[in-house]
Amino acid sequence: MLRLCGFIAVVLVAAFTTFDTSADRRVALVVGNSEYREIPALKNPDKDAEDVSRTFRLAGFEVFVAKDLTKLQFEEQFRNYLAAADGADLAVVYYSGHGFQIGGENFLIPVDASLKNAADIEVQAVKLDDVLEQLRSKSKIQVIILDACRNNPFPRKDYWLRDQLIAAGNTGLAQVKSSLNTLIAFATEPGAVAYDGAGDLSPFSSAFSRRALAPNQEIRTVMAAVRRDVVEATDGKQVPWENSSLIDEVVLMRRASRPSLPPVLEKVVPSGVGPVALDLPEPVDVDGGAITVSIERPPALGRLMLDGKPVEVGEQIQGKDLPRLQMDVPKGAAAQDEVDMLAYATHDNWGGRTQGILVFRVKSGEGAQGEQIVASLEAEQKQQVLERGIHITGAAEAIENREISVPVGVGPVPLKLDFPTKDPSVSLKLASYPATGTLSLPDRALSPESSVMADEVDNLRYEPQIGAAKPVEVGFEIRADSSSSKPATMKLSPSVDPCDQAAGEPLDLQGVVPGLLPNEIGASAVDVCETAVKAYPDVPRFRYELGRALLASGKVAEARTAIEDAAKKGHVRAVFELGYIASSGIGMAVDPKKANEFYSVASDKGDPYGMTAWGRALFNGLGIQRDTGKGLDLLLKAAAMGHTYAMNDLAAIFTEGRNGVPADPARAVAFLKAGVERQDMYSMNLLGRNYITGRGVEKDPKAAMALFQKAIDLGQPYAPGSLGRMYRDGVGVQQNLDEAQRLFELATARGDQSGAYDRAAVEMQKGDKADQALAVRYLAFAAALDLRNEIPDAKNTLAKFGSKAKTAALKQLRAELKSKTPASGSVDTQLVNAARAVWEQANPRRDLF
Repeated sequence: MLRLCGFIAVVLVAAFTTFDTSADRRVALVVGNSEYREIPALKNPDKDAEDVSRTFRLAGFEVFVAKDLTKLQFEEQFRNYLAAADGADLAVVYYSGHGFQIGGENFLIPVDASLKNAADIEVQAVKLDDVLEQLRSKSKIQVIILDACRNNPFPRKDYWLRDQLIAAGNTGLAQVKSSLNTLIAFATEPGAVAYDGAGDLSPFSSAFSRRALAPNQEIRTVMAAVRRDVVEATDGKQVPWENSSLIDEVVLMRRASRPSLPPVLEKVVPSGVGPVALDLPEPVDVDGGAITVSIERPPALGRLMLDGKPVEVGEQIQGKDLPRLQMDVPKGAAAQDEVDMLAYATHDNWGGRTQGILVFRVKSGEGAQGEQIVASLEAEQKQQVLERGIHITGAAEAIENREISVPVGVGPVPLKLDFPTKDPSVSLKLASYPATGTLSLPDRALSPESSVMADEVDNLRYEPQIGAAKPVEVGFEIRADSSSSKPATMKLSPSVDPCDQAAGEPLDLQGVVPGLLPNEIGASAVDVCETAVKAYPDVPRFRYELGRALLASGKVAEARTAIEDAAKKGHVRAVFELGYIASSGIGMAVDPKKANEFYSVASDKGDPYGMTAWGRALFNGLGIQRDTGKGLDLLLKAAAMGHTYAMNDLAAIFTEGRNGVPADPARAVAFLKAGVERQDMYSMNLLGRNYITGRGVEKDPKAAMALFQKAIDLGQPYAPGSLGRMYRDGVGVQQNLDEAQRLFELATARGDQSGAYDRAAVEMQKGDKADQALAVRYLAFAAALDLRNEIPDAKNTLAKFGSKAKTAALKQLRAELKSKTPASGSVDTQLVNAARAVWEQANPRRDLF
């Protein structure tokens, strides 16, 4: 097994450095923060976000757009965005709002930031470098565009960064070193301030939205044009700037499609009867632009007419007018059947060109035979109009009021509309694009101005946006020409797979749900996840979630296999899980070195759990040479992603001061409060203790009691002991030893060795009324649960009891067991082993907390 783990670790390092070259995923996150709570609101960012998000949608991006984000909301939106950007060719973040620099590092400011205390920047702001690192781990090319170079509006001037207090800059943002294939654009040069402008949009955002829609323009050319526009608009006071290490071309507004035309057409045209309609279909630009038509080779036997006027060679007409084009063949031009040809070209707005050909068979329109030809043509035209009407009606009926459930997080899903016609003259123009998610065809993403030809409709796909639960509507205008069309609307409903609901994990950057803790996974999870794996064998997330479900059901070997499969297929959290298995000895020998190998890989891929575990190992030198600086940095990065375990680790470091990092209890409390805000039961218990002792915060027993009770309700193992001590000692509450005993017993049942020891101590304090066997029982539990030897007094106190009490306690413990424990060793050893067996029997899961 260990050799296999080592092999997996090596494979993962290689696998995670590659991207799917056949994919064409372009994802953008657009944030506009205007309504700040502690500082004056900004005028432009909300409208900037609307305008820029519309620009990216028109360019065919999947767009996440958010306004006025708090820190927690930013974390959630960013995680959803990162899940969508996993493996993307191009990941873009556009931010408009407050931002400033501290010690050469740039921070984006959520709307709920107060930044009054030295620790606030770490828990309330968003570090730009963290955003960039996450994008690097997810995508091939990264673009960050910042309209955030404003004055620092907060009065405080120094903040904690890692292990130092650093003064904040007053103006602008600092220059950023970009890694390979990255572009970072600023609204103005480093250290300078950007202007809001006189209109609804900032000068920078306005210029970007206008210039980014230039078709087939490389982004550095786009940004040069933006710079010219902003310099002109601000009279040279603001000069946009970018830092680029791009080695690939980045084109925002791609226009590679040509106007769509049917193949060579044929038409019978009688001579001598006046202009005859050619019934040419209207050319369609699938990207939504206007089309013109030029006559390249006119017919030799007659002349072309449009609305009674001749059309000459080289003359351009509008594409929408092409169906009205007629041909007039004079009398006597064709004594017998003759063949003629019309060649024309369609042109779009960005240089696309398609050749169209119509072959004429000219017949005489004179006499009875001519009358028959004319009558036949008129009947054919009427039949064609009738058939097109039927096609349009049938097409509308195939779409109208359809409601399709589309699974989230499995890639683009075929809509399977079973479209009733392939008529080349029928097209569907998007009348309303879905509010979230992406419509696409196998060869291109669709934008709000796109059109789809009839023979393409059955290939339509939709990918719901991760984190968006509401149904979306898609509206089409179904048409065969400019005079006949019908609207049709369908509804697409995102659906989360039952496996995600039953076994998804928190902070999984490839996940699609908020997730469950291990102790929240139910008995049905295995079945629904096995179903998901069969349905989506190429989605590694389901294999990982199956592994979690199997682990919860006690099927350790099967769980490890599923988790290994998920890791080999590219699921990053599964890599962390392999490290956790190795470090905790679930079904295998404990191997800290092997665990660290997995933690390191997961950390490098931006996984918050991996960063926390690897950062903890580095900071403390657990199985690896100590690197305090790197370890602290990783813990801070994980905390910035919303990982409360990292927050609690940091709180412990800052409370005590460790490994050269100075103690600052107030800084510790800031991280604990951040954990509580994210509903972490461990943070609640720890912060409650601070309110009892007054470390970093004023003493407040009532606040402590409320936190302990909430943590108890969430299942936290140590909070019952914390609240029990308040009742035992009468701190902030009337002394109640019975309630203290109950809480200590609950703590013991959850695995708290200190709670067990305190329960024994309460019993011993009863003197002659003490139940000696009960005291022995809880001392045995304290020793059995104390895997780190934190309470040596438990064994020492146990040794002082007489044989009668020990024998009675041992008999009672063994009676509770379903299987026998070895009766070897001293009585104390047997007691501890039996207590451990009783606890494990009641708590078979090794990953409960």
